[in-house]
Amino acid sequence: MFIKLYLIALPIFMAFDMVWLGLVAKNFYAKQVGFLMRSSINWTAAILFYLLFIGGLVLFVIAPAVEKKSWIHALLLGAIFGLITYATYDLTNLATLKNWPLAVTIVDLAWGAVLGGSVSAIAYFIGTKIGL
Repeated sequence: MFIKLYLIALPIFMAFDMVWLGLVAKNFYAKQVGFLMRSSINWTAAILFYLLFIGGLVLFVIAPAVEKKSWIHALLLGAIFGLITYATYDLTNLATLKNWPLAVTIVDLAWGAVLGGSVSAIAYFIGTKIGL
């Protein structure tokens, strides 16, 4: 079940995050932290993040929600998981980096919660629809 849920959640997460990073919030991040951004993406690090994040989301949120037959579990714990994981990055940056914008931290925490909850709920519905 883990592998199937993983393969369901990964493209959902990537699609949502690519729309967010590439369209919705692109100018926001460029304005807020453009002075820190690389000219080219470190794809190894980006892919590793996606693989690990989805693994955690499936292990700690989506699979337990499917077992409990609770989309609310998926939605709420997915949002909490996203909030906490994004907070790890953003609050650490806020604590340790000079000139890290508070606005980026607030937006990222909200996005992490929305993304984690949305991906978890959608993966839950797809997973249960195909009989997992």
